[in-house]
Amino acid sequence: MRKTATLAITLLAAAALLTGCRSEKKDEGAAKAGGAKPSASADGAAKGSAPDRKGAPHQVVFEVGGTGKSQVMWVGNTNHFEQVTLPWTKTETMTLEDAELDVGVTVSVVPGSVERADGMLQAAPCTIKVDGEQVADNRNGASAKPCEYKIRN
Repeated sequence: MRKTATLAITLLAAAALLTGCRSEKKDEGAAKAGGAKPSASADGAAKGSAPDRKGAPHQVVFEVGGTGKSQVMWVGNTNHFEQVTLPWTKTETMTLEDAELDVGVTVSVVPGSVERADGMLQAAPCTIKVDGEQVADNRNGASAKPCEYKIRN
């Protein structure tokens, strides 16, 4: 019972921490909030800023194994938290832009609990693949840590 409570608290804490870690694209966020865009010069570039830079697109695949239903939180292009039917897969295409090219972007998946053969709960197995290569896993649910990886160009 203590392990179940600890896992639940860990998952909730991870969800709370990760929920606010990534914002929408800069100009979209300002436009949605009613803010003004930076003024542009005659050549179309914003004053005082470097030209927009974009990296190559990356295909990111989030997977959570098991059977039944479970809560899953994943952070890719945006943050998501929902109840899903296992096994579950989500594919996103991510393109790093501007400062993200220099520092990278962390993607993660936090699986909920699944029942083991002995009736105890454990974290569901999770993996992350980037461009077809598996880059993160939680050792088939043996680790209570979420699956996460920093994408860099």
